[in-house]
Amino acid sequence: MASEYLSKLKELIKPKLQEKGIKVMVVGSTMKLIKEGETLMNIADKGEIVELSFKGKKYTYDKWYTKP
Repeated sequence: MASEYLSKLKELIKPKLQEKGIKVMVVGSTMKLIKEGETLMNIADKGEIVELSFKGKKYTYDKWYTKP
């Protein structure tokens, strides 16, 4: 089941991403942004933090400051 944070984020970003041909898939506590079968970014809900993986790098943010 998707976290509340990821569910809200998905609602906000899905329309704009679809315009660009990017699919949003939520699996458990991770959201994947996929284009042409390739994962562009992973967004993981890790409790008090959110972790983004993009182009081989990881970025960590406190949820308090990154509300959807």
